[in-house]
Amino acid sequence: MKRAKLEELRQAAYNHLGRAHDVTFDLTDAILLTRNAYSLADLSLSPVFRRKWPSIYEALSR
Repeated sequence: MKRAKLEELRQAAYNHLGRAHDVTFDLTDAILLTRNAYSLADLSLSPVFRRKWPSIYEALSR
């Protein structure tokens, strides 16, 4: 039951993120799971961030 609620929450958040929703969602996961990130480049090295680092700037500009 708890997993279903979490998946529902993640889907609702994903639907509200706009055009760059994939990148923004990956960035959110990286922020939540990376302990010592001091820059956006550090976040781009997270295993859950599956994109190239410039896409972070593209997502934030949208």
